[in-house]
Amino acid sequence: MDWQVSRTGQIDLGGRTVRAALGKGGITDASDKREGDGATPLGRYALRRVMYRADRVTAPDTALPVRAIRPDDGWCDAPEDPAYNRPVRKPYPASHEDLWREDGLYDIILVLGHNDDPPVPGAGSAIFLHCKRGDYEPTLGCVALDPDDVRALLAQAKPGDTLEIS
Repeated sequence: MDWQVSRTGQIDLGGRTVRAALGKGGITDASDKREGDGATPLGRYALRRVMYRADRVTAPDTALPVRAIRPDDGWCDAPEDPAYNRPVRKPYPASHEDLWREDGLYDIILVLGHNDDPPVPGAGSAIFLHCKRGDYEPTLGCVALDPDDVRALLAQAKPGDTLEIS
C-alpha cells in the first residue's frame, strides 16, 4: 500500500482522512533537504521498521519489523560521522537525537527510508512518522499523527509499503 501525505497535512487511512503535522521549515524537494532545516522532504519513502516505548505503550499491531526503544537508543544527526542517519547507542561521541524521550513524541516511531540507502552527509536524518505534539504543532521535518492514527496506519502496513509526501 502507498499512503499519501498532502502538503496541507492530510493523509487517507483506509477511507478516513486524518490530520498530520509537518515540518516547521515547510515542505522541500528531497534534493534540497538539509540537516537541521526543519523541512519535511517531498518524496516516496519505504516503511522500514517500527520502534516503541514498551514502558509507556503496547507494541503496535503491524507486519513491519518492531522492537522496543531502549534508554540508550539514539539516532546520529552529525553529517561528518560514519553513522550519520543511523541508529546509535548512547553515550555516542557525535551529535545524535535521543529516541528515549519524555514528551511522548517517540512513543511510537515509524522509520521512513529517507536518505538511508546510502545516507548522503547533510541531506537530512531521522525522518520518521511519529506521534503528534499538542494540537498538531509543527515537527522538525517528520510527519506526526495522533497516536491512534499511527496505530491505524501500522495495522495496515506491511513490508514493501511506502509513504509519499506530496
